[in-house]
Amino acid sequence: MTNGQPKIRIRNLHKSFGSNQVLRGLNLDIGVGESVVVIGGSGSGKSVLLKCILGLVTPEEGSIQIDGKEVVHISERDREELLKQFGMLFQSGALFDSLKVWENVAFGLIQAHGMPRKQAKGVALEMLASVGLDARVAEMAPAELSGGMRKRVGLARAIATSPKVIFFDEPTTGLDPIMGSIIDRLIVHSVKQMQVTALSITHDMASARRIADRVAMLYNGEIIWDGPVAEIDNADNPHVDQFIHGKAEGPIQMQVRKP
Repeated sequence: MTNGQPKIRIRNLHKSFGSNQVLRGLNLDIGVGESVVVIGGSGSGKSVLLKCILGLVTPEEGSIQIDGKEVVHISERDREELLKQFGMLFQSGALFDSLKVWENVAFGLIQAHGMPRKQAKGVALEMLASVGLDARVAEMAPAELSGGMRKRVGLARAIATSPKVIFFDEPTTGLDPIMGSIIDRLIVHSVKQMQVTALSITHDMASARRIADRVAMLYNGEIIWDGPVAEIDNADNPHVDQFIHGKAEGPIQMQVRKP
């Protein structure tokens, strides 16, 4: 992590759903302008971590600070202002089917920032061009797009408001390896060009290696390893070794029904 105050600082984060303890004292720092990828298996709590930061769910215990300011239990008005700093690429794209592509990209500009539609459309076209999509695509409906195009539209929407932080939720899920690599390249380019802080969650190690400055592994509700992506192969942690190499045998036990 870079020196100085982190952009995002998480301490002792706990979140349960009934008897299911998902986060158990999670600690994580994300530096300004840093790209951090949280890896972990399905159900490990990656999405819950994102939802806690965004304020979609409230932790029972712990602290989340953005630029040194506590954001757990802040007012709705303060939450709305905070969210204006964030961009988000959702796993499924989460495009509005009733809106044209350009209207999806401009949605935050119009609804949250009050930008006139004509001006917002101009920004949307620029953002679409930055991810390799032309004005013809801007007039299409989301239903007409391929999976890779939907991801690119989602990325254009995530960067359209010039956010300070962008969250990437399983950015390559559902894509073939070539399109996954293209999306990762666009993510890296966008993050570096805009000099934003990025937090991604994924179980795709090829993607994690391409987009991360630093990797943190979430297991059993805690970060069990955290370090530069270049050092992950020498992590000397059996959980990390099993996960990154996809080994069936190891300390991570998956519940599989035998035939």
